[in-house]
Amino acid sequence: MGIMSENENEIIINENLRIPLSELQYRFSTSSGPGGQHANKASTRVTLAFDVANSPFLDEQLRRVLLKRLAPHLDKAGVLQIHVQESRSQYRNREIANGRFRKLLIAALIKRKRRRPTRPSKATIKKRLETKKKRSQKKKERRQKYY
Repeated sequence: MGIMSENENEIIINENLRIPLSELQYRFSTSSGPGGQHANKASTRVTLAFDVANSPFLDEQLRRVLLKRLAPHLDKAGVLQIHVQESRSQYRNREIANGRFRKLLIAALIKRKRRRPTRPSKATIKKRLETKKKRSQKKKERRQKYY
């Protein structure tokens, strides 16, 4: 399954979620780093913005999950921003940004396994305590006695 749908107007996240490109805002600016005259005059850096908090394509449950799991990537208004300046081509940077956007959303929507609390077995506890006693005894024997 590709990143774009058949009509190239939406990004496929999973079978239940497709984000239309009209929901994404792109801003372009000049990249930093080497590139000479081309880098100084061409706006090749891409900033992709997606308003998670207000998108009409997300139901409330999905919105809550994304706001929680993408929290480190969101600004205060709940907007996800991805900056890309890897390529000298604006088109290529835009494709990279779309790919990162898709991967972020896929990772955020993966169902997490619940952690089951466990206890160490009696044999493990016994072995650990015996090891501690041996180590303690070894250190005790190293000490010099002064009278």
